[in-house]
Amino acid sequence: MLYKVKLKNADESVLLDDKVYEYLTSDPYLVKVDFINNLRKHSSGCAVFQKTWKKADGGYKTETIYLHKLVAEKFLLDTKSNSRNLVGAKNGNKLDCRLENLIYRSRSVASRKRKTSSKAGYTGVYKENNRYRAVISVNRKSVHIGMFDTAEEAALAYNKKSKELYGDDGKVNIIKPRKENEE
Repeated sequence: MLYKVKLKNADESVLLDDKVYEYLTSDPYLVKVDFINNLRKHSSGCAVFQKTWKKADGGYKTETIYLHKLVAEKFLLDTKSNSRNLVGAKNGNKLDCRLENLIYRSRSVASRKRKTSSKAGYTGVYKENNRYRAVISVNRKSVHIGMFDTAEEAALAYNKKSKELYGDDGKVNIIKPRKENEE
C-alpha cells in the first residue's frame, strides 16, 4: 500500500511504503515528537523534520532529520558502502521515499544527478557568442564535446556522451521543446 503524507509548508506530499509508514508511526521517539505530522519541504526539495529544543543551560538545540536518510538508514543499510554513502532518489523526485526509489550513491554520481546551474538550461551546455558548447566532466577534468547551433543539439550530444561514459549513473538532460519565437 502507498501512503501520501502532506507536508506542513507545501501543497505537496511525501510518498511512503506501508512498511516505512508503519515504522514512522510506531517508533516511540518518532511518535513522541509527532514526526509524521511535522514534515516540511526543505529548500533542497526533500522532506525534513526540524524541531528546536530549549536546553537546561538556557540555550537552544535544533534537531534535523532528513526523511530519505532516516528511511535508508533503517531499511537499506545493507546496500550502503564506503564509496556509496549518499542517499538519492532513482526517479529524481526527492519526495518519493518509497524503498524501491531510494538508493545509496557515490559522491560523483550524486554530483552528476543534481540540477544544472547552466544559464542555457541544460547540464554541460554553455552559450558562447551565438553557438552552444557541450562539455562533460571526466576524472574532474572538463572535456569538450563540440559546438552546436542550438542548446538542444548540445544537450543531446551531452546526453549521448554521458550515457557512453557513465551508463545509468550518468546525468541525462530532459530536452524542452523550443518555442518558435526563441532564438
